[in-house]
Amino acid sequence: MLELPVYALTDPSEIRSLIADRGWATLVSAVPGEGPVVSHLPVILDPDRDDATVLGHLARTDAELHELGQHPTVLILEGPNGYISPSFYQSGPYVPTWNFVVAHLHGTPEILTGEQTYEVLDRTVAHFEDERPTPWRLSEVEGYAQSIAPATTGFRLTPSRVVAKAKLSQDKPVDVARNVITALHSDTDTHRNPALAQAMSKALSLPV
Repeated sequence: MLELPVYALTDPSEIRSLIADRGWATLVSAVPGEGPVVSHLPVILDPDRDDATVLGHLARTDAELHELGQHPTVLILEGPNGYISPSFYQSGPYVPTWNFVVAHLHGTPEILTGEQTYEVLDRTVAHFEDERPTPWRLSEVEGYAQSIAPATTGFRLTPSRVVAKAKLSQDKPVDVARNVITALHSDTDTHRNPALAQAMSKALSLPV
């Protein structure tokens, strides 16, 4: 991914927030003789670490396709993103673009034991259920969950390199960026995107 200082996302706390808030990742491996292998899976932050280390799980057959743990991988997490129409700017000339937040976590995953994998499953469920009024817990079906857990592979990825980017109109004049934020909040616009507007507002220190 092209790295430009104006868009660089380097604050560890913001990268951790992106991981915690999104939770859905794309895993890419370069397997010798096979080429790229791509899977999609939920991940959570490792609660025992204060960096960008993540815990994840995927079907055991998926893990075998990746030869997980044997090769470097890239885990991609996408934050708010969306189309930006030139009409948003109310000045110009400008062309359409796409604003986005993304993080690439590079590293070789550590394969977890069966017991550790079950703990990851339990923690993953708790992470997403905690947002609900009455959180459901894996323990409610523990016998069944224990019986199917061996069909999954858990892993820990401690990134050897993190490349994160927040392309949020930092290259535009303040008044133009403010117009974009306003348009993204509009109830009448086809490309209404409050989450992206919020990310821009925070990055540019502009009121929503």
